[in-house]
Amino acid sequence: MTVEREPAGDPGLPAGAAAGVPLRVRAEIAARETQAERLIGWVQLAMVLFFAALYLLAPRAEGADGFNFVPLALAAYFLFTVLRVALSYRFELPVWYLVVSIVVDVTLLCGLIFSFHIQYAQPATFYLKAPTLMYLFLFIALRALRFDPRFVLITGTLGALGWIALVAYAVTRDMGEMYITRNYVEYLTSNAILIGAELDKIIVIIGVTLCLSAALYRGRRMLLDSVRDHAAAEDLRRFFAPEVAHSITDADETLVAGRGSLREAAVMVVDIRGFTRIAETLPPATVLAVLARYQEAVLGVIARHGGQVDKFLGDGVLATFGAVSSSDTAAADALRAGLEFPGVFAALGPDLAALGWPEDLRAGAAVSFGPVTAGVVGAAGRLEFTVIGDAVNRAAKLEDANKTQGSTVLTDAATLAAATLQGFDGGAPLLRPGQAVAGLAAPVDLVVLA
Repeated sequence: MTVEREPAGDPGLPAGAAAGVPLRVRAEIAARETQAERLIGWVQLAMVLFFAALYLLAPRAEGADGFNFVPLALAAYFLFTVLRVALSYRFELPVWYLVVSIVVDVTLLCGLIFSFHIQYAQPATFYLKAPTLMYLFLFIALRALRFDPRFVLITGTLGALGWIALVAYAVTRDMGEMYITRNYVEYLTSNAILIGAELDKIIVIIGVTLCLSAALYRGRRMLLDSVRDHAAAEDLRRFFAPEVAHSITDADETLVAGRGSLREAAVMVVDIRGFTRIAETLPPATVLAVLARYQEAVLGVIARHGGQVDKFLGDGVLATFGAVSSSDTAAADALRAGLEFPGVFAALGPDLAALGWPEDLRAGAAVSFGPVTAGVVGAAGRLEFTVIGDAVNRAAKLEDANKTQGSTVLTDAATLAAATLQGFDGGAPLLRPGQAVAGLAAPVDLVVLA
């Protein structure tokens, strides 16, 4: 079987992590990234609304004689954010648009900071002391919601470059009204520039960006592994009974061969008569379609009565009741399931005929109850969860005996006795004591349920 994979790597994944990643796993990650991008948009919209409300309600800062750019900046940012949120629900936003969005975020913030010296009629060095720079860290942190270090790096880099440009402008703009100082008090109380303070801001911006990017790089690897493991666990539940899949995926320790538990359980074997002979005359597609419909019906009966399919044996089904998790009614549940099969087989006839099955469906089922060992077998590189015990072998032999006994559902007297104690009431089954069964050393008291 070939698993289709993308030929090109995903630039958003860590180096080497994209290789061999199934398309469905990448699709799952892409869906989560789209949700994260919408969340970022909504958070930004909430931020701009909060700042707008704060601007309207808070007392105005005194000393502003120039033009106030804040309302225009908030309005422009609000419109751009609304557009971004709306587009995120129409299609997956391309990388270039996200980069443009980051450029708009940083440009608006730097532009707003730049406007302060115009608004307050001060030298350009005035805006270097504005605490508004702190909002840059909000933009950087918001990009961390996407679990993609690229966008955090872009935001932090643009923020650092923007602040360097603001500092450079302030240094070169009006040297007659400002000067560079090393005195911290003078820096705070005048229009002087303290180069060390501006370097500190740039270093902090770059440091936060690098730390968040490194954390996201590691986090994205974990996200990839988590999504891949989740997809594998979901696939596992399609190959095993849910209880078996849970016992594998939720195990506290690594599963190794040779571990198991002994339980009283019922084992059921279901098989189609003459399947190999008939299948040889049919196209493979027809054979598979018939098997799928037949197995679907059989599995439905087993599941309704609390059983778990252990494995498919071609046209045969091996199921257990009470082996994966202990049950006080395992034998009774198995026989109740067995009693349903004649009606199920009869109902399947027209469906299988429509699919191309040339004969009436003839199938049988057998149940045996007793101690079994349920656990892991195999080698380090290939493990299998299965059941082992006399009841397994006995059920298989009893199913073969269905042919010689002319029955559809067969069990033995010991299983019937156990099921009766567990509340089973099967009417008046036909008892056939002391019957020879091929493969079993001693005669068996057989019980024909149907």
